Amino acid sequence: MIAFIEEHRDDIGVEPICRHLPIAPSTFYDHMAKRANPDLLPDRAKRDAVLRPEIERVFDENYKVYGVRKVWLQMRREGFDVARCTVARLMKDLGLEGVIRGKKARTTIADKSQPCPLDKVNRQFRVPAPDMLWVSDFTYVATWQGFVYVAFVIDAFARRIVGWRVSRTANAGFVLDALEQAVHQRQPGSGLVHHSDRGSQYLSIKYTERLAVAGIEPSVGSVGDSYDNALAETINGLFKAEVIHRRGPWRGFDAVEHATLEWVDWFNHRRLLEPIGNIPPAEAEANYHAALETQTMAA
Repeated sequence: MIAFIEEHRDDIGVEPICRHLPIAPSTFYDHMAKRANPDLLPDRAKRDAVLRPEIERVFDENYKVYGVRKVWLQMRREGFDVARCTVARLMKDLGLEGVIRGKKARTTIADKSQPCPLDKVNRQFRVPAPDMLWVSDFTYVATWQGFVYVAFVIDAFARRIVGWRVSRTANAGFVLDALEQAVHQRQPGSGLVHHSDRGSQYLSIKYTERLAVAGIEPSVGSVGDSYDNALAETINGLFKAEVIHRRGPWRGFDAVEHATLEWVDWFNHRRLLEPIGNIPPAEAEANYHAALETQTMAA
């Protein structure tokens, strides 16, 4: 109504218009006065004016995937003393919504002719330290040039992605490349378990031999049961929801590879994860090593 009055006030006048609208002239003039002088605004309106651009910034800086809770938590991490309900109200006013995950398509193709390691994880994905349990899985992306496949290796302690690879084919070589990256970056010691589903890529001779050479103990879940590799499935689901479904359609391999590189860096160093205390994976690992160093010095 304010905009309508502003548009026609010169031709008709404010009072004649207000006679036909559910608004008093004094209300219109009060609105105009506050617009001209923001100091006249109520304290809540002044606070909202400060918070709106900050909420938009946090939303934009985090792939536009955060919902109310994550935006609120990030703002609290940055020092803003703001209530969750305020963030919810302003995000609604701004038309900002977090991403909603969809269902994951099945990519596991079991090879029953190959020997299969035992399940040493038994759906227990919580471990007390880094490099005790890695989980691996891959997913697919439809592009204009055909399907592209993305493999991840995740450290279960802080959900950190320690290896990844994008490929035009879903062969054993590309999941092996993701494993090689993880081994090279982390240089794990003894006692590490690697868990996957029963996909033929992970049961291949080259893959199992590489695990043996690195001193990594293999573990494999059951066929067709997502709970047996739930942590890896979760990371795949986040990747599809936060990148692939949100930013497509995809032209081809190069676009997916570049987007994955950016997302992995953001995920590891800036994304807030609820299971590890609403901090990024890299921060959770840094906290662990800092605490360990403090204990060592105290001893």
